[in-house]
Amino acid sequence: MQKPPISPIRLALAAYPGVQRSALEGLADVFALLPRLARGEDRPPTVETVTVSEAHLPDGPFDAVLFPPSLEPTRAHPDHPLCHWAKAQHDTGALATSVCAGAFWLGHAGLLNNRPATTHWALEPAFRAAFPLVDLQPEHILVDDLDVITAGGLMAWLDLGLHLTGLWFGPDMVSRLARHLLVDPAGREQRHYSGFRPSRDHGDAAVLRAQRAMDSDYAEQLSVATLASHAGLSERSLLRRFQAATGLTPAAYLQRLRVEKARGALERSADSTAAVGWAVGYRDASAFSRAFKGCTGLTPGAYRARFRVRAERPQPAPLCEPVAPRI
Repeated sequence: MQKPPISPIRLALAAYPGVQRSALEGLADVFALLPRLARGEDRPPTVETVTVSEAHLPDGPFDAVLFPPSLEPTRAHPDHPLCHWAKAQHDTGALATSVCAGAFWLGHAGLLNNRPATTHWALEPAFRAAFPLVDLQPEHILVDDLDVITAGGLMAWLDLGLHLTGLWFGPDMVSRLARHLLVDPAGREQRHYSGFRPSRDHGDAAVLRAQRAMDSDYAEQLSVATLASHAGLSERSLLRRFQAATGLTPAAYLQRLRVEKARGALERSADSTAAVGWAVGYRDASAFSRAFKGCTGLTPGAYRARFRVRAERPQPAPLCEPVAPRI
């Protein structure tokens, strides 16, 4: 979606109930920087940001509508005036965008059905339940589906701001903006950060017994027969009920669990990546690397380099205690 630089971009920032104010103001600040970074160009890039809310829904057309993230449970619903307004703007050509929980507003506006989209990985179960027709891809920081763009994560508003800058004003302006903000303009994915938090409140006691067995014996070569024995089910029943309860096959679940255990070890221990892989159940280093990268998007070594928790160096004790002067 490119516009001639002579025409300012009109961007609506939705101030819905519970919106993250720092993101709302931060996006306005980011776009306000662009003319200053234009280096005296005759037609500097200009984005006119307008805050819209239920009490203030302008009639004029916008080039894009953006729903920022929220720190509170989402309050979106299909009959909310902001949803109707966003749908009407999109129908007349506006780009629809969101960050994190803002995707719920686009979903309730009916703009995400049969489309790929993302949101914060921790919101995945609630989002899937609310919008089963959406092709949710929570492993990605940003999903661009032409006239709808969604970003995941509370701080992904910066990723979206850079992306929109590139769409409207080209890669050179993205580079200038990223250097000014001291941020990396590309290369991140949400799956680098998201953890595995399997559902345990599904109400199937037999499946929960199988999950508990995996929790304690994840490094062992657990077969379907072994898990079925723990669950007190036939193998066929276990496979069917396990996937219905957790959304994963037992094999995929075990892999995700092992990778999650490996993430913690890579962050906190000094063991080699091969030793970490062995400790979580992989007897082949290359198999461990493939499984780990498949879940996180990074090799074990790259993950450790990025996320290792380094202990603070202790401060040296004073050589002697100060002595109070005698009076």
